[in-house]
Amino acid sequence: MTITINQPLSYSHIGQKPNQEDCVYPQAKAATPQHRFFILCDGMGGHSHGEVASRIVCETLGAFFESHPLEDGYLEESLFKQGLSKAYDALDEYDDGESFRKMGTTLAFVCFHRGGCFTAHLGDSRIYQIRPGRGVVFQSIDHSLVNELLQIGEISEEEAVNYPHKNIITRAMQPHLEQRYKAEIHQLTDLQKGDYFFLCSDGVLEQLTNEALVSVLSDNSLSDGQKMKALEEISIGKTHDNFTAWLIGVDQVA
Repeated sequence: MTITINQPLSYSHIGQKPNQEDCVYPQAKAATPQHRFFILCDGMGGHSHGEVASRIVCETLGAFFESHPLEDGYLEESLFKQGLSKAYDALDEYDDGESFRKMGTTLAFVCFHRGGCFTAHLGDSRIYQIRPGRGVVFQSIDHSLVNELLQIGEISEEEAVNYPHKNIITRAMQPHLEQRYKAEIHQLTDLQKGDYFFLCSDGVLEQLTNEALVSVLSDNSLSDGQKMKALEEISIGKTHDNFTAWLIGVDQVA
């Protein structure tokens, strides 16, 4: 399978927080259709800690894949796990063990390769595959307390919207863990021309619903840039958390 993509698009805003703890790789202005992988991290742990954790993971994982070309153009799960281990090691090396609140970060990762699209995530940063005219083809499942309660029927979908502890996640990348959390991995093979991949931090989801995401991306009268701007405008001025996203359109699949 040979996959070509359109110009990747990204936005990132601080929202109403005192600092920006979201991070992406590559940098938005440096991204081109030749890039094969994209990373989004949402840091946690208080001022100057979350932003450090997200940056370390983005830069370490990004550098790992820049220096490890895919064998035969295919991303094996074992190679991704090597990169993830390097990122955990980098967090361990930086952390002094004295922080009152241990720093950490979520992770959302996609890579377009000969086998399709490889996705991996930890925490509540989300990955979508949207097919205009059809809707959501794939959506990652948040590693969060509210989602676990929803899955076992303790709360309803309506209650989940305003659940008071929505920000509690059950998996994150942190230093010096006794047992490192594993990423949830999917190999997506059902890709078509016109599909979109949308990665976002949870701040985006304060305002953006699945219905609105599908509606905007299915509007054939808009260019990719106009679609991304419309999605961005849904959050601007209304979102409390940092909010960051990638939009990657599939140009051709052969």
